[in-house]
Amino acid sequence: MNPVKDAHIKPLPTPDGDSEAYWQGLKRGQILLQHCLDCGHLQVYQESICRTCTSERLEHRAASGRGKIHSFSVVYRAPGPAFKNDTPYAVILVELEEGVRMISSMVECPVEDVAFDMPVELVCDPVAEDVVLPRFRPRR
Repeated sequence: MNPVKDAHIKPLPTPDGDSEAYWQGLKRGQILLQHCLDCGHLQVYQESICRTCTSERLEHRAASGRGKIHSFSVVYRAPGPAFKNDTPYAVILVELEEGVRMISSMVECPVEDVAFDMPVELVCDPVAEDVVLPRFRPRR
């Protein structure tokens, strides 16, 4: 492995047993939330147990894909060579209509127009042959 050459390649997520359903959902255009069948807790980042009650009885359900920006930060200085051509870009904390929050990035919107409480909607962005990333754009 050549670390200099690899620094120019964006890292991609590696699905595992806990997250495979989530990544498959994105390929179908959906964010899948895990619903705990014992306590009702919702979680967006997939795990084998509920983070609230540790139950293993979790069910995947599609989220609406709509939400609002709870917080954001604009990146002007790339964290590495692979992201140099992307700057500036907005990293956003989205509160989905279902109440869970997730970190993502904003697309189809100049960074100077990104704002707190801005209504957004999911965009499923295929970034590699088998990888789709969740991003958000202003709601239409």
